Amino acid sequence: MAFIIKPLITEKMNNITEKSSADKTYKPKTGKHRGEEVTKKAQPKYGFIVKPEANKVEIAKEVEALYNVTVEDVNTLRYAGKRSSRYTKAGLVRGQKNAFKKAIVTLKEGDSIDFYSNIQ
Repeated sequence: MAFIIKPLITEKMNNITEKSSADKTYKPKTGKHRGEEVTKKAQPKYGFIVKPEANKVEIAKEVEALYNVTVEDVNTLRYAGKRSSRYTKAGLVRGQKNAFKKAIVTLKEGDSIDFYSNIQ
C-alpha cells in the first residue's frame, strides 16, 4: 500500500537537507575527545508528506523500496485539519482542510535522493 503521498520540496526542507548533508567539525568541551577536533559524518534528511495512518516502519520500508537507499531513522509530525471560512456571493462558505502527516527520513551516510531526476 502506498503510504507516501509526495516528497516535501520546500525552501525550509531544502535548508534542513543541505545542513544535514555537510560534515561538521567541532571541539567537545567534555568527554573522551575533550579539546580535540571531531568530525561528525553527514547523514542527509529528506521530508515526505505521508498518509496519517502510516507508521514509521512502513514509511522506512517504502522509502527504501522507492529510492534504493538505507533509512536509519524516521521522525513523524502530525498536522490537524484546519477550519476555514470565506464570504462569497452565495453567503458564508465553511470547510475544513485535510489532516496530514509529515515524515523526516534520515538516510545512511553516503546515500542521497535526487527528486529532480525524473523531470524532463
